[in-house]
Amino acid sequence: MTQHTNLKQFALSSFGVLALLVSNTSVAYEFEIDESTVSIYGYTKLDIIYDFDNDLGDTVDRSAPRLDGEEGSDGHFTMHARESRIGFGTATPVAGSTLKTTIEGDFFSSDGSTFRLRHAFGEWNNIIAGQTWTNFAGFISGTPLISFTGPTGRPAVERQTQLRYTVGNFSTSLEDPAAEGGVVDSPGAKSQLPDLILRYTDTSERFQYSVSGVARYLEFDTAGIESPSSKDTGIGWGVGLEVAFDVNDALTMRAGLTHGDGIGGYNHGNPQKAPAFENANGGLETIETTGGTLGASLAAGPGAFNIAYSKISADLDDNPNFSSNDNAYEAAWINYIWSPQETSRISYGIEANWNKRETVDGRKGDASRLQGMVMYSF
Repeated sequence: MTQHTNLKQFALSSFGVLALLVSNTSVAYEFEIDESTVSIYGYTKLDIIYDFDNDLGDTVDRSAPRLDGEEGSDGHFTMHARESRIGFGTATPVAGSTLKTTIEGDFFSSDGSTFRLRHAFGEWNNIIAGQTWTNFAGFISGTPLISFTGPTGRPAVERQTQLRYTVGNFSTSLEDPAAEGGVVDSPGAKSQLPDLILRYTDTSERFQYSVSGVARYLEFDTAGIESPSSKDTGIGWGVGLEVAFDVNDALTMRAGLTHGDGIGGYNHGNPQKAPAFENANGGLETIETTGGTLGASLAAGPGAFNIAYSKISADLDDNPNFSSNDNAYEAAWINYIWSPQETSRISYGIEANWNKRETVDGRKGDASRLQGMVMYSF
């Protein structure tokens, strides 16, 4: 496998270093059980982290940078292996087609030690059912990073429960409305309909692109919770665009743009994940959000240099209750990720990361991180 192919596999997988193993089955172990092909894949990953300012967490908490003027300690070191994961897959001939199943997990649970379910889905005759990547994301704008958090502003690279149908490059899905901020900021928040998502993706040429859209039914009803009660409904929507261009065998450029009103968490890294709120008049008011990311990867030596920048903002000015909330995040990364020439199962990396946040009332803060990794894939 060439280094350029390795680089593209990184970019088309997850928003962190999900490694080559997910999209390159030659890395997985395979064996036969009756008519089924069973594969086992995964990796162990050591993250070595130094935060020059305040502690940003095991994975970067975008709301963590200390605001200017606030007191706090600087310089925090940590190491962890929480991103390590394992997955199981099967492929079985069924009625003239192939039934595929996947179950995968890692240890990025809230307590840091419990096994966390990432994927659990089946696929047959172009139908996917279960929990996996939201259909809103196309992965094309994802620059390879060591940071588990990844660039903001692009279509959300998140996993949620869904029923999806794919024909060629086109896919449509019904997805869990609560998973990506479907809950209105109100004590009477409720979900009555699934989110509807459409996406078209083409990765067949040097220029690759993905266009996606989401429509959401938003609702709250405080009957039995507040007196007097109030209720209202609204429509949330969002669009995503991702592009990548292989300039030559060594250089790939990427970009992603996401915009919506009531889009919530479908805009990756949204400062206000709730898509709407109950205003002072007892009505539902949607939150408009815009974000984008730019990135580039350059193959060099046994690996590649990667650089990325992203920014996202949410319009919260109409609600005085949000004056101290974050309404914008900005971040930049530069790294070098490489593997020994004799194998792609071992990966090393070093990355510098800068993060900034801004609140509705204009306060700002930023923090920087240096992160290294050692990853062994199987």
